[in-house]
Amino acid sequence: MTTLLGCIADDFTGATDLAGLLARSGVKVSLRIGVPAEPPKDTAAFEVIALKSRTAPVDAAVAECRAALAWLQAAGAKRFFWKYCSTFDSTAQGNIGPVAEALMRDIDTAQTIYCPAFPENGRSIFMGNLFVGQQPLNESPMKDHPLTPMRDSNLMRLLSPQVTQPVGLVDRLTVARGAGAIKAALAQLADQNIAHVVVDAVADADLVQIASACRDMPLMTGGSAVAMPLPDLYVQDGLLSREAAQAQVHKVDPGAVILSGSCSAMTRSQVAQYCRTAPGFRLDPLALAQEGAGPALAWLAAQTLETTPILYATAEPDEVRRAQHALGTARAGDIVEDALAQIALAALERGRRRFVVAGGETSGAVTKALGVDRLDIGAEIAPGVPWTYCQSGGHSIALALKSGNFGAVDFFAEALACLEAT
Repeated sequence: MTTLLGCIADDFTGATDLAGLLARSGVKVSLRIGVPAEPPKDTAAFEVIALKSRTAPVDAAVAECRAALAWLQAAGAKRFFWKYCSTFDSTAQGNIGPVAEALMRDIDTAQTIYCPAFPENGRSIFMGNLFVGQQPLNESPMKDHPLTPMRDSNLMRLLSPQVTQPVGLVDRLTVARGAGAIKAALAQLADQNIAHVVVDAVADADLVQIASACRDMPLMTGGSAVAMPLPDLYVQDGLLSREAAQAQVHKVDPGAVILSGSCSAMTRSQVAQYCRTAPGFRLDPLALAQEGAGPALAWLAAQTLETTPILYATAEPDEVRRAQHALGTARAGDIVEDALAQIALAALERGRRRFVVAGGETSGAVTKALGVDRLDIGAEIAPGVPWTYCQSGGHSIALALKSGNFGAVDFFAEALACLEAT
């Protein structure tokens, strides 16, 4: 099948988030882990390529995203979506803006939009300012993110240092007037050579109007939620038929493990909740630097397959800062990711076939260790977090890759119950 929409995501949890929301429409969505080495074949109408580029050096992130774009173009895509986190995780150097500009050059388009809003998960944009629930982004727990601390809530101010062309805004008052008003505002901004346009959204209805107005744009950028209306719009336009296959039910053997590297406020609550009733092992970066993953692997080996243990590096911000100060930010993260990758392989070897993984960097490390290159999208556990299915080491396995801030406090138990119900 010729690909209708080609999507590039800057981390693995973001990719499953996007794929899960697109799959709500009932159309087939294919999720590739990394840029495929082989030319496109057996492609879906919606192809999502998951990269691990969010915190990569700018030049490396741009090169990888351009390679993903070239593969999607070879698959037949003419419309593209650049997906990043709904909390706009980035620094003054990038990588959101530089990647967007590189994609715009390669596609030869003069304007794109930026809309990371995800109202269903409490992310909204009003007058260019991003809110997490009722808190401005820079007052939310994201202000203490260990890799991309968000110290400003204004998306135009955040984006401007990352790009070389002017930044503008389509505000909530315009969005409230509907798709026609949005299109007119974008055209007016284009006449002023405004290439990068932040678009307000405070409710799901806003996202439908934005997607309606922008569905013919060669490139859209944002969180997953603004892409969610696109399948239905493409059906209305006669570009897509409903005959695409529904998500298949996959059967995987029992035996599960939970792996968490995220230190977000929500994941901290989720880990604490789960550890009240299940065995847990905390991964301390300082101890890992001294002893390696051996103690954790030995602890996991002692757990029976009837239990679902959790191994986690999730910690309070002060603890994270202490480890980063002692080891260096990059090394502290690498040590944890390497340990969790080893643990995932050990869990697979010991018969565990169901993996719940919290954190974008952790998800990237785990999927790479398991040798996963393509995922089928299954049932949604929580908004933006589906179960996915793949092969690893000759075994059918299930993976739930959770962005740090997503899910309710009892997410881990919900995820396991959801899989049992399918």
